[in-house]
Amino acid sequence: MTTVFDALSHPIRREVLQLLKAGSMNAGDLANHFPVSKPTMSGHFAKLKAAGLVLSENRGGQVIYSLNMSTLEEALHGFMGRMGMLGEDEDAANPKEQMP
Repeated sequence: MTTVFDALSHPIRREVLQLLKAGSMNAGDLANHFPVSKPTMSGHFAKLKAAGLVLSENRGGQVIYSLNMSTLEEALHGFMGRMGMLGEDEDAANPKEQMP
């Protein structure tokens, strides 16, 4: 869960996730939305991928990214449980990764 929240801590990475809500995009098209270098964007993509927030696929020499909502949902559910924001029934019925 820490990896997910670390990935979400940067505004560019949050914006990448927003863009991917509309559907899969290739790395170049995503990078064109931001005023940073392609190597910098590559680092952002790597963080999102390591956190499991995006999936990548190599198609014809292009890297295509798509949103992996299940990871975000699990992290938020775990966080809410940790903060006591879930009812006991819901917390017990849906055990998630524990925060360290």
